[in-house]
Amino acid sequence: MTSMSKRFTTGTDEEREAAVSAAVQALRAGEVAVIPTDTVYGIAADAFDAAAVRKLLAAKGRGREMPPPVLVAAPSTVDALAIDIPDWARALFVEFWPGPLTVVLHQQSSLQWDLGETRGTVAVRVPDHAVALEILGRTGPLAVSSANKTGRAAALDADAAEEMLGEDVIVIVDDGTVPGGEASTILDATAAEPRLLRLGALSVERIDAVLAAHGVSVQGVV
Repeated sequence: MTSMSKRFTTGTDEEREAAVSAAVQALRAGEVAVIPTDTVYGIAADAFDAAAVRKLLAAKGRGREMPPPVLVAAPSTVDALAIDIPDWARALFVEFWPGPLTVVLHQQSSLQWDLGETRGTVAVRVPDHAVALEILGRTGPLAVSSANKTGRAAALDADAAEEMLGEDVIVIVDDGTVPGGEASTILDATAAEPRLLRLGALSVERIDAVLAAHGVSVQGVV
């Protein structure tokens, strides 16, 4: 299978700038790109471009019933995307962002986007990865899902991402093997108490240590 994408390394400052610029240009043009994050490689699209999000889902072999999360460059962006954010959730932002925690929130009703069947919610994260943050700083919020075909393991390096998605993306940013190697932990913050949706790189014990000051704890832990 021949890759249709162009791969950019980040070994020098010049290469990194070329890689970031290529990814930003592709994303602004409504294309999808593979970018590194602190957890796994991700396939990214402009969160406000419905056609681009559809390309992302098609590349993974997913339907609208599995909407992608949104990565942002800073916690301050969250208030533009979500409403009714609990104080305990904000405490988690302070403690764990940037980092491997994804939080599901009630989305702003005025948002002009279509991520799929979100049921009025948005899953948000700030990644702890310099290249990803540089891209996000130029593009704004990106819909980003793990770089893999559905049913296969998430890519931990650009080789694996290209093997699975090389025909579906325009740009692959190759920043070597990701530092984390494990997906983010996902918490639902749309109710009075946080509910665990996926256990990942961040432990429930560390989360509960922060939540204790707010009189809540993670629910749904098996």
